[in-house]
Amino acid sequence: MRVAIMAALAGAIGFAGPAFALDKVTFGTNWVADPEAGGYYQALVDGTYAKYGLDVTIMQGGPTSNGGMLLIAGKIEFYMGGDMIGDFLAVQNDIPTIAVAAHFQKNPQIFMSHPAVGLDKWEDLPKANPAFVSAGAVNTFWAWMRLAYGFKDENIKPYNFNSAPFIVSKTSIQQGYLTSEPLEVEKQGGFKPNVFLLADYGYTTYATLVETRREYVQAHPDIVQRFVDASTIGWYHYLYGDNSKANEAIKRENPEMTDEQIVFSITKMKEYGIVDSGDTLKLGIGAMTDDRWSEFYNTMVKAGVVKAGLDYKKAYTTQFVNKSVGLDLRPK
Repeated sequence: MRVAIMAALAGAIGFAGPAFALDKVTFGTNWVADPEAGGYYQALVDGTYAKYGLDVTIMQGGPTSNGGMLLIAGKIEFYMGGDMIGDFLAVQNDIPTIAVAAHFQKNPQIFMSHPAVGLDKWEDLPKANPAFVSAGAVNTFWAWMRLAYGFKDENIKPYNFNSAPFIVSKTSIQQGYLTSEPLEVEKQGGFKPNVFLLADYGYTTYATLVETRREYVQAHPDIVQRFVDASTIGWYHYLYGDNSKANEAIKRENPEMTDEQIVFSITKMKEYGIVDSGDTLKLGIGAMTDDRWSEFYNTMVKAGVVKAGLDYKKAYTTQFVNKSVGLDLRPK
């Protein structure tokens, strides 16, 4: 389903916009509207995109969305990617996409366990049985967990994005997203699960990567720069400013989104430094470094997730980030 919000005209929101026509671009998200895309909605509704000369349509994703394919086909200009593995696989399969910013410095991927049953530490988790793991995870972060920490494939049971089996099995662990599943478990199961963020144990991928096509970067570097900068400003305003209008826009697009879920998600993103931590403290939100890309590529080669000898530097460019954009908006 395609859901779009059009940016308001610059003059209608209280500041002087550009004297020329705004450049129209479409940004596809990889899931339904939620706080994990809050910075983009913020930049839209508060006029930041318009201020940067952009008329942005946000095309929300969902379980059956095809935004990635639309990007490859040239039907949209930007797409909200997942983590870096997707970019490595794009290079591996000669898909001409490229990451131009990383708005999540940490992947929100987690595992959860029951408290006070001997699974309170990360090093306890490999003995958990069963381990509820999705099919898509088995050959990505679980492959890394298997190699780095000794998690066992024979303990896996399919995770179908329903936490009920985990709730009733006290010896189990379950994958999840920092900003959603822990709240679901607390509400449905009546207990607070132990939460282990994979990023804290060596899964160093960026996430919520802004993707575009290599030819678009070459043809329209100015538009790419303005989209990256405006999105970054949007994230600062969403995290640290008045995000009420962005949250209302998210709820309009996704009526199932609740105020409780929004507050929980934003709180966890800030608490764990998902968006703003590490390199962003000096380089600005969206930062990427060659060292992080190299380190994670080598980790994934060792885990057997991607091929050795890949020209992984084709997967990204730091041309549009690391410029300290928006640092003045961060609370001192």
